[in-house]
Amino acid sequence: MDSLRSGWVGTGPKVQRFEGMIRDYVGAGECRCVSSCTAALILALRVLGIGQGDEVLVPAMTFVASANAVEHAGATPVLVDAVPGTDLIDLDAAEAAITSRTRAIIPVHLAGRPVEMDRLNALRDRHGLLVVEDAAHAIGAEWRGRRVGAFGNVAAFSFYVTKNISTIEGGALVTEDVEVAARVERLALHGLSVGAWQRFSDVGFRHYEVVEPGYKYNMTDVQAAIGLHQLPRLDGWIDRRAELWDRYDELLAGLPIRTPSPPEPGTRHARHLYQVLVEADAPLTRDQLLDGLTARRIGTGVHYRGVHLHPFYRDTYGLVGRPARSNAGASRSRTKASKSSCESDRLMIRRPASVGPAIRSRPPAGGLFSRSSAASIAASCSAPTPGATDITTTDMVVLPEFGKSGAAV
Repeated sequence: MDSLRSGWVGTGPKVQRFEGMIRDYVGAGECRCVSSCTAALILALRVLGIGQGDEVLVPAMTFVASANAVEHAGATPVLVDAVPGTDLIDLDAAEAAITSRTRAIIPVHLAGRPVEMDRLNALRDRHGLLVVEDAAHAIGAEWRGRRVGAFGNVAAFSFYVTKNISTIEGGALVTEDVEVAARVERLALHGLSVGAWQRFSDVGFRHYEVVEPGYKYNMTDVQAAIGLHQLPRLDGWIDRRAELWDRYDELLAGLPIRTPSPPEPGTRHARHLYQVLVEADAPLTRDQLLDGLTARRIGTGVHYRGVHLHPFYRDTYGLVGRPARSNAGASRSRTKASKSSCESDRLMIRRPASVGPAIRSRPPAGGLFSRSSAASIAASCSAPTPGATDITTTDMVVLPEFGKSGAAV
């Protein structure tokens, strides 16, 4: 209400204050707030110089924004398989996928579980890669005592309506590089040399110049005002989510589902999504479970389809869900799929109602792709087509969202 009464509802002092709070909370050098995490990813790739002819490693199991940002940059997303049990990008497979054209990697801290930052940064340093962390789910997550976003890479956060804190729509980019932050701020507002708050301040009018063509990706003071009052409560909310997480583990024990793997020692899981995988021999299929939950007025959705299963990526690159050796027109390298492998989606249960050109994967022991490459509350997968070879993208179901007050809503 203060923003509305002030007469200044656009980008201004509350955005600057929110940026400072996020910077200090994360432990990063710089923060710039933008209109979404997707905007932050697109801006990051633009500022880092990723473009045509470059390859960017992206997990196959993620929301498509991670890969879409690479497409918008004019580069090629190279999809990498996930680690069974955590569904995070397989860093061994990622390293095996590096070519002379690989410029960057976008690791995703999926569901709020932090990627192994020591290994990630070691991979970065060995190969001279740029890292843009997709931390849409992971504000508040920690790896060995340091928060995600504080490891020297560019990182992007989301404050969308479903996230642990929300500005309705919004996102942020953190970095240690002052010049990267300044250019992100400029590009987020048409490439103007000064924004409206600076132009119309009490000091007097200032002319602006367009130094490079930008976007309309700025956050408003009204949005920032919502986030200002939530960020100080975030740690308490994550702690409460952990209590509810343990309660779910207890209540779901003994059912034909796989509950999430416990957080790794020395880490803090942001607990954004509680995901379960329905066993293949469960009495209900995924869609039957979805229909049953809907009938009980528990809203459901499927999160996430493997990027390579979406029509654009499937058809543009001729993937048909099969792992390929390279993006550069090389012959496809297929691996025998496990009998439980299937093309399916993650099923997310919401609150009650009131690849690029290639997928590069490392098969686990026995040469079979793991069925659990995709994870959320997953429902059972139908049997694969006889003879089909395919990377696994099983579906997951997410239990009712945790309310900001700490109670399930």
